[in-house]
Amino acid sequence: MPASHGAHFAGCHTTSGSCRSPFCQGGARRSGTVDTPEGNGTGFVWDSEGHVITNFHVLASALRQLRPAQLQGEGSPRVAKLTLFNKQGYQQSYDAALVGADRSKDIVVLRLLNLQEALQPMQLGESGKVRIGQQVLAIGNPFGFDHTLTTGVVSGIGREIQSQAGAVIGGGIQTDAAINPGNSGGPLLDSQGRVIGVNTAIFTNTGTSAGVGFAIPIDIVRSIVPQLIQYGKVVRPALNIQLSTDQVARALRVSSGALVQSVGPNSAAVKAGLLPTRRGLTGIITGDVITGINDRKVTKGADLALALDSFQVGDRVTLKVRRGEEGAQGTQDLTLSLTLEEGSSS
Repeated sequence: MPASHGAHFAGCHTTSGSCRSPFCQGGARRSGTVDTPEGNGTGFVWDSEGHVITNFHVLASALRQLRPAQLQGEGSPRVAKLTLFNKQGYQQSYDAALVGADRSKDIVVLRLLNLQEALQPMQLGESGKVRIGQQVLAIGNPFGFDHTLTTGVVSGIGREIQSQAGAVIGGGIQTDAAINPGNSGGPLLDSQGRVIGVNTAIFTNTGTSAGVGFAIPIDIVRSIVPQLIQYGKVVRPALNIQLSTDQVARALRVSSGALVQSVGPNSAAVKAGLLPTRRGLTGIITGDVITGINDRKVTKGADLALALDSFQVGDRVTLKVRRGEEGAQGTQDLTLSLTLEEGSSS
């Protein structure tokens, strides 16, 4: 995988075998799918200690073979070969070990092994200050053409990106800068050369760029990378409940809010009185529907997931809950308070 230096820029490929993505094989795909290819990609140097950032899906084939403890960096498993490029055109290849992975946010931290030179990390910007219409640049390794630069503008902000784990990554940056297979994990830069996002997916009918690319905001990356370096995982706040899919919620006539499907035993949610969907004598009894958390409105499950990203483990929150069948007599609007617990990092 090429990494950026210069800041350093890196090209990357997994060490576990060939890519199985439709991107690599040129296979048929559904019209208008969001493709996130694995096997070859890009990354960028995070610090002078040799840490490199890329996408989880780029290394998915190698990471699937690891035990849970190894996914947190135990034993420093070698998962990739990286080629470093600097601004003078010099390049050097290194083996890279896994430091930590956050599958839900599609981010991996690698560490270069046997590093013999000082690295210049990429300068980070602030994705919260990104505006529609501003110029952006994407550096990557599309189709194996290393050190490729494409330009465009920010086409949209606040987009929801679905990660491979099914979680929603909020605040996504949409751009018309060409992003193709091999760009995943590379930096999206502003006109000053500062990283404002990590290129991660495209919306395409053909498997190549159609001018609709998406990047994970650097503000999200900045919040999780230090945890991955220190602990090998992300300590993420959670309610420790499972929500019903939108399809199930609609079948149960829930048109708005996040329907609770199950509640973890001995969790703060069950102690606060949150009720799951369950089977009764007359059929399925709809569980509680979360319609808000603190001052944020929740109209679907994704809204709740995005809201939780703004809290820390141990924070006290207030849930607005609708209990009873929507539109029926006896529906109650409740307020439940609880303390957020540690959730899974995967």
